[in-house]
Amino acid sequence: MTIPHTSVLLEEMLHFFKDSHLRLFVDATLGAGGHSEAFLKAHPEIELLIGIDQDPAARAIAEHRLAPWSKKVKIIAGNFSHLSDYLQELNIENVDGIIFDLGVSSMQLDQAEKGFSFMREGPLDMRMDPTNPLTAAEIINTWSEGDMARVFRDYGEEKKWRYAAQAIVKERQIHPFTTTVQLADFLRKKLYTNKKGIHPATLIFQGLRICVNGELQAIEKALPTAIAHLAPGGRLGVISFHSLEDRIVKNLTRFAASDKMDTSGIGGGLFLDKDPEVSLITRKPVEPSDEEMAKNPRSRSAKLRVVEKR
Repeated sequence: MTIPHTSVLLEEMLHFFKDSHLRLFVDATLGAGGHSEAFLKAHPEIELLIGIDQDPAARAIAEHRLAPWSKKVKIIAGNFSHLSDYLQELNIENVDGIIFDLGVSSMQLDQAEKGFSFMREGPLDMRMDPTNPLTAAEIINTWSEGDMARVFRDYGEEKKWRYAAQAIVKERQIHPFTTTVQLADFLRKKLYTNKKGIHPATLIFQGLRICVNGELQAIEKALPTAIAHLAPGGRLGVISFHSLEDRIVKNLTRFAASDKMDTSGIGGGLFLDKDPEVSLITRKPVEPSDEEMAKNPRSRSAKLRVVEKR
């Protein structure tokens, strides 16, 4: 079986766990199993590796890839936002390490039937979990102009969010949107290519994908849960791929490492003490090397942050 995915920041992630004793380990975004395979090779002391993924195609590849360790691998079909439930079902309270590799994988981008990429003809789907009732087509063809515009603004960070939504609502009354290329071509004609040469559909597609899969809400729910389930000395590593993800990871991990509940207010604001849950292992995010970016251009926006449970 061909493995259609290259794990990003793999060596860097392994480096931050090299001195950890990982008896119980969670790969919260299993994907094709690249990170899990590397950890199983580097840490033979692993007694149970729990891999979570909502994409059945990815789980099938990972199961094949991790077959040599099948007796110590538990693959769960689901979203990492339910991490606490999965651990409770397995009667596990704390684990020694957890990793997240956020966003859409190159494997999913390359599957035209998923509808993630405007470079390939496919349905306007964008669901990582095929049982999810919401699709990109529903947003584009049925949501109000205001709701759609907010998706483009808040999740896509598209500067022309209002104009894009207006144009789509007007066009869909004549020709409903059904495919990725149809929508991308329409956006290319309506929106100008920016100075960096990024396709006009890029940020719109990002916003749709994030909205369809509830990606940011899942991160906001999962990271505090992951920290809570780490054993003392356990580590959490998170790879993000765009500013919205990284901002959430940065803010949540810094809050967990802080001894303050609130620093709001001007001048003498309110400061309430709390016990720090973690220590920041990476003060600044770790980024791919020039060599990795040359081999895998899709890694160029990746950022890794690591914390350790106190």
